[in-house]
Amino acid sequence: MNAPALTALVADDERLLREQLKTRLAQAWPGLQVVGEARDGNEALALADRLRPDVVFLDIRMPGMTGIEAGREILALEGWTGELVFVTAYDEYAVAAFEQGALDYLLKPVEPARLAHTAQRLQQRLAGRRAGGPGLDDAALDAVLSRLTRLQQGLAAAPAGAQPLRWIQAASGSTTRLIDVNEVLFFRSDEKYTRVQTATQEAFIRTPIRELLPQLDGQQFWQIHRSTIVNLGRIASVTRDDAGRQRVHIQGHAEVLEVSRSFAHLFRAS
Repeated sequence: MNAPALTALVADDERLLREQLKTRLAQAWPGLQVVGEARDGNEALALADRLRPDVVFLDIRMPGMTGIEAGREILALEGWTGELVFVTAYDEYAVAAFEQGALDYLLKPVEPARLAHTAQRLQQRLAGRRAGGPGLDDAALDAVLSRLTRLQQGLAAAPAGAQPLRWIQAASGSTTRLIDVNEVLFFRSDEKYTRVQTATQEAFIRTPIRELLPQLDGQQFWQIHRSTIVNLGRIASVTRDDAGRQRVHIQGHAEVLEVSRSFAHLFRAS
């Protein structure tokens, strides 16, 4: 009985680049079936979760959720066994981040020879998994997620020499307040606003989490979820429930913050 065909998802905000990659994949890997296309990171994550392709090709620079952010969330999907390939025009940082790692990358424009080499590597790894070989264990997954976190921070870093954000100008009802970042317990966002929570008040800003994070001091503030940044100095404890999910408890505040699986490595004991 023949093994089921291998499947792929292609994510890029440029339609012509998706079409080019699909054409070159058909030449380099005729047995691969492209079962989905995504125009941004959010769509890529949703399709990866629903379709469970064997390989996801992710452009790093996409609107909304970037390819790095989407890749981190895809790797953390429950039961995920597929492979990720990042496609980028930013070669120096990408090569340094992915070399010797468990992830593959392609540089734009995608060259047929490089794609053929990547396809061969992926087929070997996928064949090993289908034969019962191991996938990423917890330690390897932590290392990959940590690498992706550093890559995302590097790509989104504030300009050289820029000072971390010192004050937050936020709306509280009909009043605009200046909030010292040291007083912030955490930031939580939804589709329109980011909530700035202190011990005594909550206020709102329009800056999304992904734009806010590189402006903050990385030694003081950590992202622990797609929608949450926490002040490390205000953490009382981190607990784990029966399902293994981590929860952050804040000093003097009742709200408990969820740590997504893609950021769980931050609080794992070494």
